[in-house]
Amino acid sequence: MAIDLTGLSVFLAVAEMRSFRAAAEHLGVTRPAVSQSIRRLEDRLGVALIQRTTRSVSLTEAGEQLFQRVAPAIAEVGLALDAAADRDVAPSGLLRLAVSSIAERFISGPLLAGFAHANPAVQIDVTVTDEEFDIVAEGYDAGVRLGEVIDQDMIAIPVSGEQRQIVVAAPVYIERFGKPSHPSELAQHRCIGWRPAPQTAPYRWEFGEEGREYDVAVNPEITTNDMLLMIRTACAGGGITFGMEETFRPYVLSGQLVPILEDYCPPFAGFFLYFPNRRNLAPKLRALVDHVKRWR
Repeated sequence: MAIDLTGLSVFLAVAEMRSFRAAAEHLGVTRPAVSQSIRRLEDRLGVALIQRTTRSVSLTEAGEQLFQRVAPAIAEVGLALDAAADRDVAPSGLLRLAVSSIAERFISGPLLAGFAHANPAVQIDVTVTDEEFDIVAEGYDAGVRLGEVIDQDMIAIPVSGEQRQIVVAAPVYIERFGKPSHPSELAQHRCIGWRPAPQTAPYRWEFGEEGREYDVAVNPEITTNDMLLMIRTACAGGGITFGMEETFRPYVLSGQLVPILEDYCPPFAGFFLYFPNRRNLAPKLRALVDHVKRWR
């Protein structure tokens, strides 16, 4: 089947904006033209994609499936076209990034150092934060977060492979207090918890068992927003703690910390560089996207 790129572009605009009128204004065409494009695409596929009433526009099940699969691919095509158009424009200017404190691969040093070396005209301003906010409204060019918390209307480029959160404790703690055999036993242990900000509740520890995901409120005796403090306290035998496997790996390899409850810590989608779906990507951001793809 030949690909109707025009029809797909119109469909994506309607799906994202949930409005024929807004899609028409965005594409610079008339509303009847949008309706005709959608109708032709539906006739070609032999299935309804959009439900339209006088008050609302929504996707059918087939439409939602098509949107979820096609939107990232079309966005990738757009990025490739932008790269071709910008190939003679040297990246420059201030690149503002909001990055999660647990995105170990991105903030460990080599990735950003390599990008800075290759793009000397780009000034990089990185804010390490675990607060969730609108990066566009706050003036950031892009962010790095776990895929599960990124809005669907963003373009997302993988920065890492699958990740895993694990539970760890120092050998001296295990020798003194033993170790839990199931997450439900954590309430009986001294725990070191994490919170993103002073006025927020401690992060609930997430587990998986027989295909079912659940979380546990451990009521930590020590709580902080600083990962290094958590690690140091755990290494000193101050309690059991929970976090990204990549963050704990050097301490596990050195024997300072020991993983526990590993059977209840399944992998999940990792970190992504994300940014708004813009028609023309700035060369500085395009350069970072290309660098991340090569680094991966």
